[in-house]
Amino acid sequence: MHFLRNKRLFIILIGMIILVVLIGYSLSNRENLSKPEKMIHDTVGWFQSVVHKPINYVSNIVSNISDMKNMYEENRLLKEKLGEYKRLIYDVQQLKEENEELRKLVDKSDSIRDYQAIQSTVIARSPERWLEQVTIDKGEKDGVKTNMAVMTPDGMIGKISQVSDRTATVQLLTGFDQFNRISATVSRKGKKSIFGLIEQYDEKTESLIFRIIDESDKDLKKGELVVSSGLGGVFPAGLPIGKVIDVGLDQYGLTKTAYVKPAANMHELNNVIVVDRNLPTLDEEEGTNKKGDKE
Repeated sequence: MHFLRNKRLFIILIGMIILVVLIGYSLSNRENLSKPEKMIHDTVGWFQSVVHKPINYVSNIVSNISDMKNMYEENRLLKEKLGEYKRLIYDVQQLKEENEELRKLVDKSDSIRDYQAIQSTVIARSPERWLEQVTIDKGEKDGVKTNMAVMTPDGMIGKISQVSDRTATVQLLTGFDQFNRISATVSRKGKKSIFGLIEQYDEKTESLIFRIIDESDKDLKKGELVVSSGLGGVFPAGLPIGKVIDVGLDQYGLTKTAYVKPAANMHELNNVIVVDRNLPTLDEEEGTNKKGDKE
């Protein structure tokens, strides 16, 4: 019995030594594997492949279900937005009909908001005067005249300063100075509108200076929208100019002034709209440049 026990211990010890040697041999840096190692690697790889495929399949199914849920939610939101858009179209149509009825009641066929849009494209922009002027592909032959307002869907960008037969030069708001002015207003529901003049562009604050004429209502706040008033007889009313970013006094401390961030991006101008107001001009001038041009 004692001999058998010693024999077993001896066999176990030899087996452990062989196992350690094999492990050390397998962990050594070798380019070629032995046949047993290749068999073990192939077996493990096959087993991993068998296990990975169904797991990957189930994972893809779960991912597809999640994507379908997201698509369903996005589709629902888009339908809601589409419904809101249709309601807005209906409301606008109703407002147009009501506006026409009111005009008939007061026997007035036109409005200071009426204008015709002349679609045009920016064809030239001088690097030296990048924020002062651009050239468009519409001119006098297309009905473009000096002092017409020019805008993008975001808001007003300037006015026509020079016109040839097929092209025109647009003076941008960012190139305005004290000799160019726009009659503007801040309209609020339930409150008195604030009237003033967009006088020039301040490069330090990158904003337009809105000098307030009527200071009876001093409750002008940041974020309020400044639009053209239409009182100068050249520009139609309601063209977005920008939003108030700060309110204070002018450099002399006498007149209340607001700083307005332009609504349109003056750096990226491609397609623009020349605004042809339908009404005849008034005698009052909203402002004159050095040559005496209106607006």
